[in-house]
Amino acid sequence: MIHMSFTSNIKNEILNIEYPKSETIAELSAITNIGSIIQRESFQINIENIGVSRRIYKLFKDLFNTDIKIEKKEINRLNKNYLISIIINDKDKKILKTLGILTETAKRKTIPDNYLLDSLEEKKAYLRGCFLICGSINDPKTSRYHLEFIIDNKATANFVNKLLNELRFNSKVLKREKHYMVYLKEAEKISDFIKLLNAYNSLFYYEDIRIYRDHKNMTNRLNNCEQANIEKIVFSSNEQLENIKKLKEKKDFDLLDDKIKEICIYKEKYPESSMQELAQIISVETGKIITKSGINHRFRKIKEMIKEDD
Repeated sequence: MIHMSFTSNIKNEILNIEYPKSETIAELSAITNIGSIIQRESFQINIENIGVSRRIYKLFKDLFNTDIKIEKKEINRLNKNYLISIIINDKDKKILKTLGILTETAKRKTIPDNYLLDSLEEKKAYLRGCFLICGSINDPKTSRYHLEFIIDNKATANFVNKLLNELRFNSKVLKREKHYMVYLKEAEKISDFIKLLNAYNSLFYYEDIRIYRDHKNMTNRLNNCEQANIEKIVFSSNEQLENIKKLKEKKDFDLLDDKIKEICIYKEKYPESSMQELAQIISVETGKIITKSGINHRFRKIKEMIKEDD
């Protein structure tokens, strides 16, 4: 049984979606810009995902009805991984010029012409092409949310980053040895990108796990806060009891102020109580309302009385 990655699942989900001609050209422009090797009478695109290679083949056939040759080379016998080479005949460079890869004088371009990405849908199509040829998204079950595009050319990487930020994805570019990584880290933005791809099954899977993880993290945070509060109360209670003990050693308890005596008696009677709980107990049992800040004030007074004799 072949294990499918989350990225492969997304790509396979969107392979058979059809789009208008202008969007298909934008998608192919990104794929060819990032993934092609230009030769004298043809250009070649190498890809490992068989499904993606089929889509690329179909789009070129439908749009340009040109000669296309496919070569398949095994690169990992154990995992049955193949490198698919799509070789597209383009003697007069018409296809590359149409896709905005070459100028009219056959000079290489790394950024598409504005007219190719005129509409929002065409910009989305270009990003879809980028994802199909060089994008990947971590499975949300892993410890970090991460979407990346690995691009060799700096100008292209910066253009893709600019396009993503134009659509408010908050992406960044990082230089990585011989290539550039355009990436997103925010879970919500990655979710928005999966939605942009129209990969709704993958989106539901991603959101289910994200909600579960966020809930689990929130529960852990609340438990940690609760534990910290308990530890704080225990520490505070121990300190208060220690101060009462010191006060009794230094002063004649019967001669103390009634309010100080009262707090000492009740704290020793209910040693594990917080200041809030102590305030409620004294208020109920004596019929005289006392607040948490009133209790705090009395304990501060005890501290001061201890220090007086030091």
